[in-house]
Amino acid sequence: MDVQRMLIFREIARTGSIAAAARALGWTQPAVSQHLRHLERQAGTPLVLRRPRGVQLTEAGRALLRHADAIATRLQAAAADLEAMVQLRAGTVRLAAFPSAGATLVPAAMSLLADRHPGLDVRLRAAEPPQALALLAAGEVDLAITFTHAGQSPPGNGELTRIPAGHDPLRLVLPPAHPHAGPADTPLDLRALAGDTWIGGCERCTAHLLQTCELAGFTPDIRHGTDDYVLTQALIARGLAVGLLPQLALDAARDPRVVVRPALDVRPRALHVLHHREAEQIPAVRGALRAVLDIASA
Repeated sequence: MDVQRMLIFREIARTGSIAAAARALGWTQPAVSQHLRHLERQAGTPLVLRRPRGVQLTEAGRALLRHADAIATRLQAAAADLEAMVQLRAGTVRLAAFPSAGATLVPAAMSLLADRHPGLDVRLRAAEPPQALALLAAGEVDLAITFTHAGQSPPGNGELTRIPAGHDPLRLVLPPAHPHAGPADTPLDLRALAGDTWIGGCERCTAHLLQTCELAGFTPDIRHGTDDYVLTQALIARGLAVGLLPQLALDAARDPRVVVRPALDVRPRALHVLHHREAEQIPAVRGALRAVLDIASA
């Protein structure tokens, strides 16, 4: 199959219409339509269904898109390899990371990468794991830093490479006047907080909190919900609730008015770095990946 036509088809699939693809490519709409017709003749089956407001991929179209994405990634890898050879480690790497990693691991990794490869252009987008994976799948970022709670399925699919990047312990956060506020280095059983008011986090974190408490034998009274760990600690500091926060969130912004204790029998969340299989061939991505993993294992 013609590689250029597959890339044109990929643009049609990404933009959702022939007209939008033509604008993105700087071509005329009839020229894009003609290339699509030629590709469909080669495939021997329709790849899209024409709709009044765009196109819808057929099953064959979805299958071909996976190969077109792989070709695009390989072509990007080839171009980046050549650029790196000519410009001595020049290149761009785009990261997506959940907020607490973006405030802790990523700045340290970016600083390390700047020391190792000062010519690299590193760009960060904050995104919770589902959004980070969507950005990665769409080709808008090169690396996605994500997490999963114990018992959850690891992120990604067969198209992606997933690399473990350590663990992030979960801590109980209490008001200073709480009866179980100390000692700070002694693990606290969740059941001791069964009668307290709780703060939930993002949708996935709240689901994990519910599951964890139910395993401990009670259903938490979740009165508040926010994925802002600064706000969470401010509410707790005022005695309005208790919470379960990851250590990275506390490292990013620790409110001195709260008390933090280890949670007994609560497993940490697992951290992962994901990328397309071919992307590690790109020097900038490979260098950024090594920096992230080096910081995560430090």
